[in-house]
Amino acid sequence: MARKQGSHAGITGPKVQDAALRLFAQHGYAAVSMRQIAAEVGVQAGALYNYTADKQSLLFDLLRDNMTDVITACDAAAIDGSPVRRLEAFTRFHIRFHLPRRDTVFLSYMELRNLSAANFDTIAALRRAYEDRLEAILREGVAAGDFSVPDARVATLGLIALLTGITNWYRPEGRLTEPEVAEVYWTLVRQAVGAQMA
Repeated sequence: MARKQGSHAGITGPKVQDAALRLFAQHGYAAVSMRQIAAEVGVQAGALYNYTADKQSLLFDLLRDNMTDVITACDAAAIDGSPVRRLEAFTRFHIRFHLPRRDTVFLSYMELRNLSAANFDTIAALRRAYEDRLEAILREGVAAGDFSVPDARVATLGLIALLTGITNWYRPEGRLTEPEVAEVYWTLVRQAVGAQMA
């Protein structure tokens, strides 16, 4: 039986999220309508409400899913050993996780302002939970005499901004491979915290 025009039988929640992500990243959250998202998916606008309550919910779900994914992946990664080795593993993990997710990274920084207060608080708490993993490494490194960091919280925010910023410029077809860029960034991070190498 042929699919009816406007039927939502052929779409899924992930397809709606993928379309919203692309459009939000290209045009900005405020400029995108539910009708545009529906057109991108190939259905009538009403069909979208089978998968999301509204545009705000779409943005929130995208940002929440990204943060829960990065926390889960970080906890599953082999980030162990001395503070220096853990910092290196975190650095390489962060780059590896974020490079394929340019659009999501863009939304995570540029569209927080468009979240409702309650949704913002939820995303901020998830971001803090992820940042806390790096801050714990830095604090342990300072206590062990491996790092020289005047303020672990500020250093955490600065390092995450440095590492995440790679998504703004890195291209796979460029001069350096991803592992080569990760090596450069690890050198920068190591020097920034005054890491004492064995």
